Amino acid sequence: MNQLADTFRDRSAFAPSGPYRLLPARFSRLDDRRYVITNDVGEYVVLERPALQALLRHELQPGTPLYADLKSRHFLFDGESRVALDLLALKYRSRADRIADFTALHMFVVTLRCDHTCSYCQVSRQMEEKSRFDMSQAHADRAVEFVFRSPSPAIKIEFQGGEPLLNFDLIRHVVLRAESLNREHGRDLVFVIASNLTRLNDEILDFCKGHRIYFSTSLDGPADLHDERRALPRGSSYRAAVDGIQRIREALGPDAVAALMTTSPGSLPRVREIVDEYVKQGFHSIFLRSLSPYGFAVRTSLVRRYDVDDWVKFYVEGLRHIIDLNLSGYPMREEFAAILLQKMFAPVGNGYVDLQSPAGLGIAGIIYNYDGAIYASDEGRMLAEMGDHTFRLGHLDEDSFEEVMTSDTLVDLLKDSMLEGLPMCSDCAFMPYCGSDPVFHKATQGDVIGHKAFSSFCKKQMAVLRHLIALMEDDASARRVLQSWI
Repeated sequence: MNQLADTFRDRSAFAPSGPYRLLPARFSRLDDRRYVITNDVGEYVVLERPALQALLRHELQPGTPLYADLKSRHFLFDGESRVALDLLALKYRSRADRIADFTALHMFVVTLRCDHTCSYCQVSRQMEEKSRFDMSQAHADRAVEFVFRSPSPAIKIEFQGGEPLLNFDLIRHVVLRAESLNREHGRDLVFVIASNLTRLNDEILDFCKGHRIYFSTSLDGPADLHDERRALPRGSSYRAAVDGIQRIREALGPDAVAALMTTSPGSLPRVREIVDEYVKQGFHSIFLRSLSPYGFAVRTSLVRRYDVDDWVKFYVEGLRHIIDLNLSGYPMREEFAAILLQKMFAPVGNGYVDLQSPAGLGIAGIIYNYDGAIYASDEGRMLAEMGDHTFRLGHLDEDSFEEVMTSDTLVDLLKDSMLEGLPMCSDCAFMPYCGSDPVFHKATQGDVIGHKAFSSFCKKQMAVLRHLIALMEDDASARRVLQSWI
């Protein structure tokens, strides 16, 4: 017994030294001389190495500005007050509160038919005449029942394809059915149609005007760049898009349509032209998105024609141009940066599905495929079209809402996407602003967790976050612009 006691030091040996105790935190290198240290609620401080060492060795002196800053941001606490612990817990609960609302985004693939032949298409589009790739009314009705089983106070139903306007009759049916049910449920209900706008007409616009329906379309840049990647056999897809954008604004209002761009290899040297095209078309936001490793982007090897470093260079130049536009008087927001900044500075959680812990699979967004299959995410549906059904949660003909949402498939995916317990993620300073993106890692590494050291997703996230934090630290005018996006 005495020998065993001698093996362990007395409890007093583990008592905290110095005038303060550390709260949970992580740090990573920001650049050659600085480190960024973050806590569990996304507060961050940039420190040079000597200051970081002093903090970790409990050598900071109370009363100094750095000590006060770190204390106010919940990196340390001392005997004077333990309120920091209560505030930290409150902030953590506020950031995670969105999980309790459950699934807000419900995506309906009303058809796989499409009139475009986009080289980076992420789904297995079908020819226009193949109506067997349309969602049936029975599956649509069953999906609407699923929608209102979610406790979320705000519901967004998004219609996807293919080109969803090729099956507008079903869209009309779903909207009317959802509105009828919502008279009982009283949710904040909105609808979005993700369309290339080639089939837009007055009948569709008249219906949308009376039913709180918005549009999302694609705009990849100037006409030649857009038409090159978003080919329309019977004309210019660019002309159809910009004409459709104008018609929607005139009929439904200036904020009734949003646009997304996708970075193809031809986009890389032209980011300023792309941003300027959005300005030309009257947009005040742009999402500088990289290619996703699904569908035709893989089959045509398009996704392998540039790497993360190429895209980061593109992004940094584009963000600089957007900031300069703001400084010259034109308000413009880059949406990817805005999402990350909101996670850094806002007191509540972020609804962006790809950057949540656990991942937003199923519990933030869910997708009902044209054939009745249910997937945990849009990208999971895309991966299924490539033969991998990892993210299939069930079927509208076979499973109840409760069976889908408590399935081993979904529970395991959520468990495996908790950043706080994932290798390398749990130690990363950028964890509070990130996500694990299981679909991306399954597609690129064959595993939902993936090896983060070889992950292009992680490389991209860390590069953008380092750049944003450095801008906030080193450029006061850029900081003012970036903070205005939160």
